[in-house]
Amino acid sequence: MVIVLLGIISFIMTYFIMKYAVRNKMTVVPNERSLHDQPTPKGGGIAIVITWYIGLIVLFLTGIIERGLFLALLCGVFLAIVSLIDDIMGLRPIIRLVVHFVTAILAFAFLGGLRPLIMPQIDINYNFIIYPIAIVGMVWFINLFNFMDGADGFASLEAIIVCSVFFVFTWSLASILLIACITGFLYWNWPKASIFMGDVGSTQLGFILVVLGIYHHNNLELSILNWIMLTSPFWFDSTLTLYRRWRNGEKLSEAHKKHVYQRMVQAGASHEKVNYYLLLINIFIIVLIIFYREFKVLQIPLFALSLAFFFTITKIVDKKVPFSQGKRPNN
Repeated sequence: MVIVLLGIISFIMTYFIMKYAVRNKMTVVPNERSLHDQPTPKGGGIAIVITWYIGLIVLFLTGIIERGLFLALLCGVFLAIVSLIDDIMGLRPIIRLVVHFVTAILAFAFLGGLRPLIMPQIDINYNFIIYPIAIVGMVWFINLFNFMDGADGFASLEAIIVCSVFFVFTWSLASILLIACITGFLYWNWPKASIFMGDVGSTQLGFILVVLGIYHHNNLELSILNWIMLTSPFWFDSTLTLYRRWRNGEKLSEAHKKHVYQRMVQAGASHEKVNYYLLLINIFIIVLIIFYREFKVLQIPLFALSLAFFFTITKIVDKKVPFSQGKRPNN
């Protein structure tokens, strides 16, 4: 009942944030990264963040989630504050990056690190090799979720799908809470969006999903490799795009429209259609995960198949809109 109520509060709060943003001209002006041609209010992610942390506290006080997970997720408050400031007045990238790393390190510590993967006859120093890689991965996921928040409803839908799978495999009420908080916002963000979530929302979703992923891995509920497969629609696109831009000698700090989902829109797909593509892609990946969990001998081939699947999608989109042309067209 509390979770449903928080979803309703998120819905109402997003509406008032939208009205406030319009009155105070807190809007996103189209730039080289935009898939929109009209200024749009931002900051809707505040509703997600506020209702999420209210619900998180309730879940902790009622004993539904344990202390370690609660403290790890609570670290996201620092991230939310800095991201909100960045949305309002802008911050230097180094400041954001430092906060992202501090938040990730604290959360990682409260989670107790990362449970060793089952890799027979392979001895890896977790403290000096795996843990640093995991923390860098957390920071990257926080940022890439922000990068992928460029089409209406896109990031919200992905987070809801990931949380739905979390719930099916783990029965985690924290996942249902996040779904409710996002859904209240998504009504206003679905194409054509009336408001954007902003960095305060997108970075928070990335943080929460990666923390929950590590937690469920540590509890033997969902392997981190399954989490990697589940979130591959976002990290594969972001990572490959970053690599290709670096290989081309592009300035990585400059805005662009070269992500696969952005070029789908440039090819003529509506924001809504791209969301449906995302849903279908996720269904295919979820099927692979089910087989992965049932047939141990197929784990490596299925993981490789998921990567090959996304590489194939990338090549198909390349034919529609070449990577070199992934920029904002003249309106």
